[in-house]
Amino acid sequence: MTDTELLDRLRTGDHTAERDFYDRHVDRVYRLILRMSGRPELAQEWTQDTFIRAFSRIDQFRGDSALSSWLHTIAVSITLNGLRTQKRRDAFAAPLEEAKTVAHVSVECEPDLKVRLKAAIEALPAGTRAVFMMHDVEGFTHEEIGEALGVAIGTSKSQLFRAREKLRVALAAFAPRQLGKELA
Repeated sequence: MTDTELLDRLRTGDHTAERDFYDRHVDRVYRLILRMSGRPELAQEWTQDTFIRAFSRIDQFRGDSALSSWLHTIAVSITLNGLRTQKRRDAFAAPLEEAKTVAHVSVECEPDLKVRLKAAIEALPAGTRAVFMMHDVEGFTHEEIGEALGVAIGTSKSQLFRAREKLRVALAAFAPRQLGKELA
């Protein structure tokens, strides 16, 4: 079966065609991502993400290049975005030798603050909470958030601003007096 025939079947939502497409390309996509990332566990995850994105955007394939080239472009994009995200996460990861210090710091946190923070985050509207968690907790960029949630970058930024403002108000009692004045 040619790529053109396979593409026609994919566009009609044929699940057998999806499996054929996956089987035909998964090994090359995985090897490409593995070479770029150097980490098998990330390569497996990003390979799956590549196919999910390809299936969801199959109607956007214009045929200017080979279907495999289009798929590899998606794989490279996902891998580069994933590597940037992983780099940010790794920057915040403490070496194992410092784990005792990290654990000790979190124990000293006021229990009421943890409860109030969790409640304040849960009280955020769903969209605002999603942007806050993706940006401030998970380390995604506004571009990545916009793409993932289907919103404009400006919307992501304003949602993050609103989330921080609501959390600032909800947690004001825990801020030192001077810090509380600066935040107001």
